[in-house]
Amino acid sequence: MTALEVWTPVCTVADLIPNRGAAALLDGDEQVAIFRTSEDEIHAISNVDPFSGAAVLSRGIVGDLGGVPVVASPMHKQHFDLLTGACVDDPTVTVTVYPVRVEDGTILVGRP
Repeated sequence: MTALEVWTPVCTVADLIPNRGAAALLDGDEQVAIFRTSEDEIHAISNVDPFSGAAVLSRGIVGDLGGVPVVASPMHKQHFDLLTGACVDDPTVTVTVYPVRVEDGTILVGRP
């Protein structure tokens, strides 16, 4: 790990219900949405829905479209690719994707 890498522990894998999200704060001001898929993959994206400006993506419906893991915003139902952050419904819009890793069952979220 270099001095520039910052990893924040946010929760344990066991804290997340598969196909559900949870919100977390990085450094007290940056909201991220953490997801655990049914395949036990962990993903983190910005929690802010770019269409409404509301911090609600962690409350979205998790699933997949053509094998791609996505979350549907609870506001206007746009789907966001959990791997790339791209909006499936409007590819000109994206959300930030955060790197994640798991150490001893704890999920750590890094800065992109």
